[in-house]
Amino acid sequence: MNAPDADAPLVERVKMGDARAFDLIVVKYQRRIERLIGRMVRDTDLVQDLAQETFIRAYRALPQFRGESAFYTWLYRIAVNTAKKALVDLRRDPVLTESALGSRDEDEEPSSRVENELTDGETPEAVLASREIARTVNAAIEALSEDLRQAITLREIEGLSYEEIAVAMNCPIGTVRSRIFRAREAIAARLRPLLDTREGERW
Repeated sequence: MNAPDADAPLVERVKMGDARAFDLIVVKYQRRIERLIGRMVRDTDLVQDLAQETFIRAYRALPQFRGESAFYTWLYRIAVNTAKKALVDLRRDPVLTESALGSRDEDEEPSSRVENELTDGETPEAVLASREIARTVNAAIEALSEDLRQAITLREIEGLSYEEIAVAMNCPIGTVRSRIFRAREAIAARLRPLLDTREGERW
């Protein structure tokens, strides 16, 4: 049996006309939605606009939300579809630039996660090695196809379950598992020269 949706009370308040309740939803999920869209579009000038569009679409569609999935899974699906539509409309290749990388909050980058785990007692060599690994992981993720990047982002960065990712990406759970496996394999291939691991092993 599924656990109760923690957002259900807020959702019900919005449905009853309480606009402030939706403001609370925006506050709760804005950074996560921007981070997700930023992983897909990676144009810093567009991320906030697309996040705002996501919330506008969610607000308009909320009367049709039946609670068949968790609210945030439903919201993530709207965000994914909004970002996909933007990419199609713009007809652009979402190439990650140095400015886009530098403009993201540190706590949202895989590289900073690794660096923040370093202790004062570690050697400069260890620090450099950890940063190189983090950069390699980030580059490997950016080099993935759109579908693989979305799947691995939702799983490893956003922490969604396979079932939730299937709902968000509107595909069978087997496809989700395949995409995540392929994404991990691609990342492992990039890391292998740094970690000296054999083929078939991951980090």
